[in-house]
Amino acid sequence: MPRVRPPAAAGSFYPASPSDLAAQVDGWLDDAAVSADDRSAALIVPHAGYAYSGPVAASAYATLRGPADRTSRVLLMGPCHFLPLRGLVWPDVDVLCTPLGEVPLDEDLRQRASAFRQVTASTRAHKAEYALEVQLPFLQRVLGRFSVLPLLVGTAHAEEVAEVLDALWDSDVLPVVTSDLSHYLPYEDARAVDRNTAERVLALDSSLDAGSACGAAAICGLLLAARKRDLQPRLLDLRSSGDTGGARTEVVGYGAFAFYLSTGARS
Repeated sequence: MPRVRPPAAAGSFYPASPSDLAAQVDGWLDDAAVSADDRSAALIVPHAGYAYSGPVAASAYATLRGPADRTSRVLLMGPCHFLPLRGLVWPDVDVLCTPLGEVPLDEDLRQRASAFRQVTASTRAHKAEYALEVQLPFLQRVLGRFSVLPLLVGTAHAEEVAEVLDALWDSDVLPVVTSDLSHYLPYEDARAVDRNTAERVLALDSSLDAGSACGAAAICGLLLAARKRDLQPRLLDLRSSGDTGGARTEVVGYGAFAFYLSTGARS
């Protein structure tokens, strides 16, 4: 029998009902204002409860809708909120489940990732983690069938993350890094901090720290790899929980970014 990772956040971070979940995600995707440019090559998305960060995440995932050359594999990276970790860890399972169905673990990516000393297995670290799980319903609605390698990123240098990304980033692999931005600042303070963080992402500044983004290690690794591949990031949305329905005394910041091949590299 396959080893299954059941959903841990269904009914709390997002709807447990398949029909409600699909309708909510599709509604945000339909509302996202996305230009008809080339398909994005990588994404940075938030991971809070859908009521707060769902519309922001949708602006990035909407860039994957439509093109015929659909991505078939996803390399999903983000922080671990419950356990201290060193390096990058994958869950020792065969299938990840959401209310929308099953997503198989990509065995080829797993085997290749496990060749790196900084990559190990930890099913325990993934068991209750929501950061990666809340991305799956969006991916299921825009990609349909795909496989995934979910990697939680703990204490790791940007170069260690970039090394894994470089090795696994094939033409049919979509890297998705998930991170929220500032945490629990007053609304106006958060806007200033998050704008600075967004500008640094757009400049491919790989020196972000946890004060800027909880997934800074994964983001910085992606920025290093994106620079090597001559990709250019584009800011799609930048808001906070104070914009999407929460109180403004203490907010959490959310940003959505898509990466595209630069004009020079494309030509």
